[in-house]
Amino acid sequence: MAHEEKRCPRIPQTGIRQDMTAVRPFDNTTPPHIVTLVMAAATAALASNLFLPSLPGMADYFDADYAIVQLTVSGYLAATAVLQLGIGPASDRFGRRPVMLASFAVFTLATLAAAFAPTIEVLLAFRVLQAFAASGMVLSRAIVRDTVETNEAASRIGYITMGMTLAPMIGPFVGGLLDELYGWQATFHLLFAFGILSFLVVYFDLGETNAHRSSSIAAQFRNYPELLKSRRFWGYTATASFNAGAFFAFLGGGPYVATELLGLSPSAYGMYFACCSLGYAIGNFLTGRYSKAMGINRMMLTGTLICVVGMVLSALLFWVGFYHPLSLFGPTIVLGLGNGMTLPTATTGMVSVRPHLAGSASGLGGALQIGGGAALSVLGGALLTPQSGPYPLIFVMLTSSLCATVAALYVIHVARKAGEI
Repeated sequence: MAHEEKRCPRIPQTGIRQDMTAVRPFDNTTPPHIVTLVMAAATAALASNLFLPSLPGMADYFDADYAIVQLTVSGYLAATAVLQLGIGPASDRFGRRPVMLASFAVFTLATLAAAFAPTIEVLLAFRVLQAFAASGMVLSRAIVRDTVETNEAASRIGYITMGMTLAPMIGPFVGGLLDELYGWQATFHLLFAFGILSFLVVYFDLGETNAHRSSSIAAQFRNYPELLKSRRFWGYTATASFNAGAFFAFLGGGPYVATELLGLSPSAYGMYFACCSLGYAIGNFLTGRYSKAMGINRMMLTGTLICVVGMVLSALLFWVGFYHPLSLFGPTIVLGLGNGMTLPTATTGMVSVRPHLAGSASGLGGALQIGGGAALSVLGGALLTPQSGPYPLIFVMLTSSLCATVAALYVIHVARKAGEI
């Protein structure tokens, strides 16, 4: 088994790495500026949570059960997972630039149509198409891996995710205000405008970085077994999936706890939600600053342990009778901090196991990560009732964080046996 984990030799990429030092803003013949990658990655993040404060109001508008309306979150995540299976290999075949531009075009048109959806079923259908925004997340990781080495990639991905947290940090707050002033449709109008802006920035600044395209899509899918045989790939993917799963469970159940159990208004929920994004931004900064010194595996494990501490703290606060929004949202600062340290490093490990398959690894790993998150977002909301209190949600988030810790320890174990640490 140790033989399976030997590093694959680096395929030379003539010109790409050297040109990174000569990146020119708004020049689509050179690799993109980091701000472009931030905007591309932020599009999917903003689409996932801008309208969260509107979920209860959307249930009233469409006269639908909250569990059905909540599918706008879990359905979007599930579609994101499936699409990533194709986006990664497509970018390895056709290039990062054309795939990202086509995906953003679909996202922008679907967002405009969603704002005018006459029924909840139509809205859910266009939410599925909005998931094409996932190309921003998938391909920004692959682009970074195209251009720099592993530890530097962890640092860059950390800074990218730190920058992209600005959108989800203020998104729910802005979405809550728009909902109260103009109704839930206004959040989709804002997403439409952001989609146009992101498309234009990518069009004018993103130069192609995939210097070694595969011969066909089928060839890329035939490479999946090479990834699936790697124990480190599975370890990194499981760590990222369970770590992100705690946050996705919060996306699914948090609005119910905040509005129905704690009595928050949509705008107040958005304000408190920024706590988690603030912690995430700090964690990303620490990753960008220290991952090269610590190494991605130790940084990743530290992040998972911090997440566990955060959820234990939340459970204790509610258990002693402190039923206050800070008992839910305060510990999410700690959760976000741990996420910000774990996800960039686990993702870097995921796409570095087989560097010549960076796009496919990013797509497959991202699909597994988001697919697990979609399931946990449904579970996080489905278990909550007025009688249950917040405990089912906290239990799901804590269990997911513990599983991420076990997966991180497994990665370190495999790396130690292979003589890498």
